[in-house]
Amino acid sequence: MPVANVQVISVPVSDQDRARDFYVDTVGLTLLADQQFTPEMRWVMVAPPSGAALTLVTWFPTMPPGSLKGLVLESDDLEGDLAMLGAKGVAVSEVQSAPWGRFVTFDDPDGNGIVLQVSAPNAPQTDVSGWRASA
Repeated sequence: MPVANVQVISVPVSDQDRARDFYVDTVGLTLLADQQFTPEMRWVMVAPPSGAALTLVTWFPTMPPGSLKGLVLESDDLEGDLAMLGAKGVAVSEVQSAPWGRFVTFDDPDGNGIVLQVSAPNAPQTDVSGWRASA
């Protein structure tokens, strides 16, 4: 069964309003949905212009708020985004360099760990179509 793509990533949060505001107003994602499905379940979904959407969830007992680490977001302007996040009061790490690009890390209000990176030109991970697992 080949999988076509990753559609939604669940981000565990304690307060969906606060998380929605952070991901939309601070990080700059677009609000795609904010609907009450049941008294216990509200669907809040945000997304960048391309790629998988994030749903801000409170109902998974095995995913406590702040337990997601390593959510990677791609930037076209790391310095500009870093300045914007700093101006909005987000504590951001120093810029780090790696073979795949440059990146910073920061947390959302619940402590979920986010990596904001700009990929190096021709970095291996920017085109994963040729990747194959070794047997």
